[in-house]
Amino acid sequence: MLVSEVRIILVEPAGALNVGSVARAMKNFGQHQLILVNPRCDYLGEEAKLMAVHAQDILTSAVVVTSLPEALQGCKRAIATTGINHDWDAPLESPRTAFPWLLESVGQPSALIFGREDRGLSNQELNYAQKFVRIPSSSEYASLNLAAAVGICCYELSQIADLSFGSDMNITGDKNKHSSPESELAHLDIVESYYQQLELLLLQIGYLYPHTAASRMEKLRQLYNRAELRTRELSMLRGMLRQIEWAIGSKSHE
Repeated sequence: MLVSEVRIILVEPAGALNVGSVARAMKNFGQHQLILVNPRCDYLGEEAKLMAVHAQDILTSAVVVTSLPEALQGCKRAIATTGINHDWDAPLESPRTAFPWLLESVGQPSALIFGREDRGLSNQELNYAQKFVRIPSSSEYASLNLAAAVGICCYELSQIADLSFGSDMNITGDKNKHSSPESELAHLDIVESYYQQLELLLLQIGYLYPHTAASRMEKLRQLYNRAELRTRELSMLRGMLRQIEWAIGSKSHE
C-alpha cells in the first residue's frame, strides 16, 4: 500500500501547536489522512495554522470523529504508540520493525494511533490495535512530544515504503498476489462487532461477570488480535456464536 493510505489518528489532542506541527510532518513525508478523535483544541485556529505553514490543507481536510472505533472504520491493520510497558503478550516493537506489517494491507487503509499529550492512550483504546510501538529514546528523558513522535513515525513509514516498493516485490519479499476477499484480513470495525457479540454471550452463560468483564475481554482481544483474523475465519466464529445463541434459546423453551 501507499504511505498516503495510512491514517494518522490523534486521540483527544489538546495542543493546537502540536496539531499544526503534526500536519506539517505528515505533508513532509507524503501523508494526508489526519483523523482527530474528540480534539480538545482549535485545530483550525491561528496557532495550528502557524505551525502547519504550507500544510494547512491537511488541517482543513482533517476528519473529526467522536470515538476511536469510528476513526478505524474500514481499516484492517492498526498500530498504537505507547511509552508504557504493559503486562501483555504482545511485545512493544520499534517503528522500524513494526511498520512493514502496517504497509502490507494492499488496497485498504491502515492506521497509526497516537494518544493524548499528557497520558497517552488508555488500556481500552490500546485494545483496538493489533500491534504496539515505542520509539527508542534516551533513558534520561524518554518522553517525546506528540508532534515529534508523529514526525519520526512518518519518516520511518516513508523510508520503509521507499525500500519496499521500489521493485515489484512486496514487503514480505513475495511477488504481489491477488488474494480472495475471504482470505484478506477482516476489517477492524467488523472484528469489533464480533467482540461485542462474544462479550454479551459470555455474560449470558456466566463465563464473564459484569465487574470483571472488561479485564477478561482485554485478554481475549489480545489473543484474537495476535491471530490476525481473516474474513472467512471471522465469519466462521460469528456462525459459531449464532449457533450457540440458538441452542441456548432452544433449550430455554424446553
